[in-house]
Amino acid sequence: MLREIVLDTETTGTDAKNGDRLIEIGCVELINHVQTGATFHRYCNPTRPVSQGAFGVHGLSDAFLADKPLFADIVDDFRKFCGDSPLVIHNAPFDVGFLNMEYARLGAAAPPPIDLSDVVDTLQLARRKHTGASNTLDALCVRYGIDTTRRTKHGALLDSQILAEVYVELLGGKQTSLGLAAAETALAETGPALSDDGAPLAPRRLRHRLTPEERARHAAFLATLGPASVWRDYLGEEGA
Repeated sequence: MLREIVLDTETTGTDAKNGDRLIEIGCVELINHVQTGATFHRYCNPTRPVSQGAFGVHGLSDAFLADKPLFADIVDDFRKFCGDSPLVIHNAPFDVGFLNMEYARLGAAAPPPIDLSDVVDTLQLARRKHTGASNTLDALCVRYGIDTTRRTKHGALLDSQILAEVYVELLGGKQTSLGLAAAETALAETGPALSDDGAPLAPRRLRHRLTPEERARHAAFLATLGPASVWRDYLGEEGA
């Protein structure tokens, strides 16, 4: 079973090294490249103003963020949700740079920094697949016909959900094999159907969908073949 976490962030600006802070994290869980519905979403008080440029992108104001928890208050829940699963991020150096800067601010309690080599960067995937084309998240949504009408502003959770759809397309699309993988996972979790005494149920024989007249004609035909006809092996107890 392959578990991955698709992640996106929103920030006060574009420069983590010069004091910009993380203000929103959104994560989506994938199992075998299928969204499970499990998500992580938190806002953070950055303790500094949001730049006008960033506000124009995500619409998160200083007033809205004022009563939100600090990053230090949500980092344990965030890391517990992610676990050891690889992250999937569009333009990974940006988001990882902000996360690692937030980690560094925690001092002695800081978790190990995220290694970019452990992250799947969908921007790099897109650049290899669509060389010379625009590979922004919006451009990829247009290319793959992914609906973004629900997205009036950038938001970390919604962008993660959209990115999860783009990621599957970059890997080759929603192939039947993905659906089979999900079905096999579900069967492994639930097991085969059982009878009341706990024994696995045998495959159920399908009933005939022939009319009485058709069944009568078929029986007359079988009579001409004799009692040893292999057709009779498929008739069960009902006969023709």
